[in-house]
Amino acid sequence: MLSINTPSHQDLFQQCNACVLIPTYNNAQTLAALISDVANYTHNIIVVNDGSTDNTAAILAQYNFIKVLSYSPNRGKGNALKKGFRMALEYGYRYAITIDSDGQHYPKDLPKFIDAIIERPDSLIIGARNMDQAHIPGKSSFGNKFSNFWFWVETGITLPDTQSGYRLYPLEFLRKMKFFTRKYEFEIEVPVRLAWKRVPVFAIPVSVYYPPASERITHFRPFKDFTRISILNTFLTFIALLWIHPRNFILTITSRKGLKKIWQEIVVRSDESNFTKAISIAFGIFMGIVPLWGFQLAIGIPLAVYFRMNKALFLLAANISIFPPIFWALSLVTGKIILGYENWSLKWNDISLNQVKEAGAAFFLGGTVLAITMGLFAFLLSFLLLKIFRKKSSLTN
Repeated sequence: MLSINTPSHQDLFQQCNACVLIPTYNNAQTLAALISDVANYTHNIIVVNDGSTDNTAAILAQYNFIKVLSYSPNRGKGNALKKGFRMALEYGYRYAITIDSDGQHYPKDLPKFIDAIIERPDSLIIGARNMDQAHIPGKSSFGNKFSNFWFWVETGITLPDTQSGYRLYPLEFLRKMKFFTRKYEFEIEVPVRLAWKRVPVFAIPVSVYYPPASERITHFRPFKDFTRISILNTFLTFIALLWIHPRNFILTITSRKGLKKIWQEIVVRSDESNFTKAISIAFGIFMGIVPLWGFQLAIGIPLAVYFRMNKALFLLAANISIFPPIFWALSLVTGKIILGYENWSLKWNDISLNQVKEAGAAFFLGGTVLAITMGLFAFLLSFLLLKIFRKKSSLTN
């Protein structure tokens, strides 16, 4: 049995009620060194042996202070994390810092997580790696940017590294949650759904080591796992667009804190021109009304990013789409006026194909014209108000 000297940060881990959770699968060549390094900081260590077929079990048996959960066969990283969280809760831990067992993460960054959670309790903290380093694989860098984009779409939160497995989880929020995933996509589902619960999510910088390609071991299956992740993102985006963003919009405009945040974003923030802010609002209004129901944000968000608009203002303005019956009716009326249709009623018990075609044409034409008109009006009004209020704001500062 290996017994290591008193860890340097054991008291802080005890005060925060935190542990380190290591899910592992066939990483025997790096596991012993990782556990020994973590033990320099704390003995609050849980290792989940996810069906390893190498000598992982023998390595774990050498340490008399770690808690081990082993099972077979391998069931995926997400499943290992869920079991590890459950075990941590059973031991009474409040936080679990997850660290990969492949040697990619440095235990020397553990104190950063403790310092961060002391400053901002009950938050999800993600260790952001520097993905611009020369030795980072190109596919990893692209995959991270791809994941960051969809996390923003689903939550409205911008993070530099949503794929990092080096994280601090607030366990109490996970206690009653039921998750749909059990492999790598689990690490996408959890932060998105915690963000939906209004749990603060932020990042801290951490170091990362990527060994040469010839030495690199990964259990990520590009086709299968990327497909699963894409399906999950589609599902989460669908929920976000239909429920989460409209709910957040209503909560924002009905609270003093939310209105103050809107004021800060629109008026006080000085790193954007009045034109950029106004065009972001106008484009949001346009995409919220244009008759592309169900696809407005899916189309509008990439365009807002591409043209470097204020994404927060775009999303805020696009939430005008939470009142669809009103704009459906206005679109139909506008289209009928433009096309000169005189028959305003449809008898549903005796409707013809021609009437359906006329109503559809009126709806799409009217909706497009209405979206353009409202967008132009929003641009002119917001640009004028921004010139007035931002000028006053600068004079009072």
